[in-house]
Amino acid sequence: MSKVRYRYNPKTLSYEKEKVTTRARLWQLTQILGAGVVVGILLVFAFRSALNSAENRKLIRENAHLKLQYDLVSKKMDQMSVVLKDLQERDDNIYRVIFEAEPIPPNLRQGGTGGVPKYQALKGYASSDMVINTHVQLDRLSKQLYIQSKSFDAVYDMAKEKEKMLAHLPSIQPVSNKDLKRIASGFGKRIDPHYKTPSMHYGIDFTAKTGTEIYATADGVINKANRISGFGNHVRIDHGYGYLTLYAHLSKIAVKKGQRVKRGDVIGYVGNTGKSTGPHLHYEVHKNGHPINPVNFFFNDLTPAEYDKVLQLSTAPNQSFD
Repeated sequence: MSKVRYRYNPKTLSYEKEKVTTRARLWQLTQILGAGVVVGILLVFAFRSALNSAENRKLIRENAHLKLQYDLVSKKMDQMSVVLKDLQERDDNIYRVIFEAEPIPPNLRQGGTGGVPKYQALKGYASSDMVINTHVQLDRLSKQLYIQSKSFDAVYDMAKEKEKMLAHLPSIQPVSNKDLKRIASGFGKRIDPHYKTPSMHYGIDFTAKTGTEIYATADGVINKANRISGFGNHVRIDHGYGYLTLYAHLSKIAVKKGQRVKRGDVIGYVGNTGKSTGPHLHYEVHKNGHPINPVNFFFNDLTPAEYDKVLQLSTAPNQSFD
């Protein structure tokens, strides 16, 4: 049913009835709906644009923050590389030199990081170069740290072995200074007390009262503990590492063959048995089967002044007691 509307007619100066048809009303409704759709689309685009702008700003801030974190990580890795390099130099030039070990080859210390395919998945992004470089630096640093840790493990083992070796190195006097009267004869050419002819003396003679305690000069195993002609009652200790010590003319032996002893253990007592002209201890040090001057090993319980005195006495041209 159509509705009646009034329209002002300027010609007649009066309101005239105007009949609005259904078709006209439909056209008006279509125009209104079309305008509403257009306005709605514009509002959606405006909202999305504003939303995208906010998201972009958020992403930009996050990217800046991530880049800052990467820069900080990279700076810390540079600092760690400097510290690691110092450790590597100390390892090669100090620690390994002390223990007579070869330095680690430079190409092994560098620690390769693999080929390009390893980082293929990190490519294709805006910050790919930065991320890949950081990963390469981190991988190289990790491998170098691993190599250095293994090197320190080896140095630690060498230190333990060195400690063990030092315990087996003859390094004290076999007779205490408080019991020692004098050093009658040192290592080298001496006049034989029996034959009065020059002969080689392969040890040092310590004069002391009969019954004075004699000490093992290093850790080891008793190699011999018996009486033989010439040396009389004598003891030999195998210290390992090529070292052997000999103690002769004892009045009494306090150890048995095969017994383990520590540096400072009593192994016997000063005497005058065998080819001897008075109570004393004849002491020898052998390295790889060859006798060497024992005075070079008295560094563990002597002051520099005492060592110098022993050195002078041991090299004085006097007659041996055996």
